[in-house]
Amino acid sequence: MKFGVPLGLVHPAIWKDLAVQADRLGFESVWLPEHLVFATDLSTANYPGTESPGINPATPLFDAPAYLCALAAVTERVRLGTAVYLYGLRHPFVAARAFATLDQISGGRAVAGVGAGWYAGEWNAAGVDFATRGRRLDEAIEVSRRLWSEPAVEHHGEFFDFPEVAFEPKPVQERLPVVAGGESRAALRRAATLCDGWISMPQTLDGIRPRLDLLRELRAAAGREGDPFEITVHAYELSGPEEVAEWERLGVDRLIVRPWRRTGEAAGRLAAFAADHGLVPYA
Repeated sequence: MKFGVPLGLVHPAIWKDLAVQADRLGFESVWLPEHLVFATDLSTANYPGTESPGINPATPLFDAPAYLCALAAVTERVRLGTAVYLYGLRHPFVAARAFATLDQISGGRAVAGVGAGWYAGEWNAAGVDFATRGRRLDEAIEVSRRLWSEPAVEHHGEFFDFPEVAFEPKPVQERLPVVAGGESRAALRRAATLCDGWISMPQTLDGIRPRLDLLRELRAAAGREGDPFEITVHAYELSGPEEVAEWERLGVDRLIVRPWRRTGEAAGRLAAFAADHGLVPYA
């Protein structure tokens, strides 16, 4: 099992130090969340299934790939991912360039966690139709794959249209991994048909099973059962090492864990988790 660290669940003041510690303790990855902008009008800010706003407009927002580039400079092994980046809210030139740059600077450690998004306010503020976000994301992923791998690309699609262009440098990784977030059928279909993996919302062992069953069904229908595919789960409240074996039996490859409750205890609890779960420190 690989273990990831959700940097977005601590104060940004310690992101650098916690990423360095995670790297040295033997954690496999660190992850940053992402939004482009928050509107002060909260009428569209209720997270699905809740009755209260899912955002605070005063929350500091950082450019996630740019911040991960800074973390790449002070780490050596840990992978650097977004959970998740609103890839379809940008032109593919912008998004593909951001992750190709991160992959170059990090020496091939980038993971593009992408999602269609749930918050209409930022799409409206950016002047982009929220209702088209899923199709826009699908097309952006397909265009980016070509930009990252082909010497010259011309594209004429529903949302993006451009003449032949060159796109250099390519990512270091032969196939920069794109993992889709979200738990709707549309999000799982995107993961199963277009992406290299799926990344869940915070989940439990019981809650994840129907999603994994649907993923397998969708991958089989797409003829992708044999393709490399990585399942990442946010499992913040692990009961202990014995629970990890249960996740492994379900076919989960990576757990993003939060063994702390408050920022002030994050460093100590991360070290204790590493010791309890047999992570191998970086010498």
